[in-house]
This record gives sequence, C-alpha cells and structure tokens, in this order.
Amino acid sequence: MDWSTRCCTATGETDDDSGLTKYALAQQLLLMLRESVTCRLWVAMDRWYLKKEFMMFLEANGFDWVTKAKRNTALYRKISHAGRKDRYVPISASQLIKEAYATLIATGKSGLSAASIPDIYMKFPYPAVGRKGQATTKTKFMPIAAVAAIRLKEDEDGDALLEEKEESPAVYRGAYLIISNRHDVPERALEVYGKRWRIEVFFRMAKQDLAFGKCHSTSEAHQHAHMELLFATETLLAYALWKVNKEKTSDESCTHGEMVRGLFKTRCQVHMRNQKGSQRIYIDFDTDVRRFASFISTYWPPFLLMTWWPVYTSIDSHHYQLIS
Repeated sequence: MDWSTRCCTATGETDDDSGLTKYALAQQLLLMLRESVTCRLWVAMDRWYLKKEFMMFLEANGFDWVTKAKRNTALYRKISHAGRKDRYVPISASQLIKEAYATLIATGKSGLSAASIPDIYMKFPYPAVGRKGQATTKTKFMPIAAVAAIRLKEDEDGDALLEEKEESPAVYRGAYLIISNRHDVPERALEVYGKRWRIEVFFRMAKQDLAFGKCHSTSEAHQHAHMELLFATETLLAYALWKVNKEKTSDESCTHGEMVRGLFKTRCQVHMRNQKGSQRIYIDFDTDVRRFASFISTYWPPFLLMTWWPVYTSIDSHHYQLIS
C-alpha cells in the first residue's frame, strides 16, 4: 500500500515554544495514521524534512521514505577490495548526478529518465553503550537507494522554493538525485516520489483558487470541516475539468482557475415564477458560464426535492422553502 504525504503544511520550525515543530507535528500525524493502518507505507517528503532523526523515526514505525537530496546531504560510496576491509568514501550528490548524466540524456529529450546508482550509503546515529557502561551514540553506514533523474514532473513549475544554500537541491543540468531507504527497490522509490507532486499541485490549487488558507474559525471542528469541503470540491472539480477538456484541443481547453471562476464565482440570479398555476424556480447564470452549458445540462439533477423548514421568531412563525 502506498501513501504519499506532505507530512504537514509547515515549512519551518516554530518560534513559539508552545507550538510544535514541523517534525513533531509530522510525527504526531503519522502516529495517528499508524493507529488505523498496520501495513508498511511510503512517505514522500519535501527535502526540508530530510533530517536523520526524522528518517529513523519513520523506519522505526514501519514507514519507508523517499525524498530529493540536498546539496549538503552527506553520502558515501562503498569501495570493496578482496581481502581488504570495505571503505566508505565521501561523495556529494552533485558528483553522483554528473556521473549518471550521460546515461540520463542517452534515452532522448522527452519524458522522465532515471538511472540507479549502486553502493551508496548514509551514516546514521544509533544509541550504544561505552566501554565504561555509559550511554553513548555511535554511527553506522546504512545502504540507501540513489536514483539520478531528469525531467521530473515538478520541473515544469520549478522547485526553487527556498533561498538558503543548504536547503537547495543537488542539481546538475536539470537532473536531481532521489534517495530512499529502500535500496532494494530504487525504481519503486522513484515512482512513489513522482506521486508527491500531484499532492503539491492539489495544495497549490486549493490555496490559490479555493481559499484553502482563509479559514478564520478558531474551532478545530470547523477547521476540519473547511478542509473536508475543499477536498470534496477539488475532487469534483478535477472530474469536471477532465470532462470538459476530454474532447477539446489545447487552445479550447479550460484551466483549473477558469473552471473555478466559471462555475463557482460567476454571477447568477434566482427567482420564482408562476406558470399554469404552479411555482417554478429559475436560476439565470452570467454569460461567463456559457462555455460550460453542455456540462451543466448533462449533470443538472432532473428534479429538486422541496421541503419545508420552519423558522420561529418571538413575534410569529414563518416557513421558508429549502432546496435539498
């Protein structure tokens, strides 16, 4: 089972001592998930979650991780010689990408291209007991998957989100290094990392077009309800976008923002008329929604159930019609 996640929306440590750091919040959310799901899961991380203590927490709780290497990520190559002790030679992520670059571009100039690099390790700390019985921390080399990749989906929009050099990704001519604890299945690790971008796109669209970050309620239940409604809205909108664009050329197709403005933000008037003794409700949309007329006609409900909802005041009682 795969579960790709952004872990949490925070992008930095909290300044308030009473608040949770991004790592503590991510751990809390993942442990809540672990209470209901027992199988091993993938966590596709943004690179600013690349912290050894957090990665060790993931593995200890049955999660596999995958992320993009940073410029300062400490990596080692294992050098083996017959009859001699193995050596671990430091090597940068950028050097690994340069070595694999010729293989990456040999497949052509379109589509994702990747090359797995064997015998790459990272040094992880672990608790140990010293010679005098005291608690101490030692390190050991652990094998990781290292996959050089070019033309990732996220490259279309760029990934220069952080200004700090230590947070910048390792890159060489548009190629990056994907790393994971699953050194036995590097191709699978790259596939899971690719799914992360769809989650990023969802949050970006929800923030830009659906006011994801404009919930001002202080009630946790209301905040959850706000997020759940946006998830449902975005799911329905994604289907509507596919339906509208399915048989259109690129010049005629609609963008996500155009769908939101045309379906959710267009002006409309609702009024009631009597026709042959019966009351009818009419909804008149602005001309902006004309391009979605066929879609609305196809999925508009054949009938609307009318119920009575009583509203009582201190002066008198009134009944209002409710469309449900």
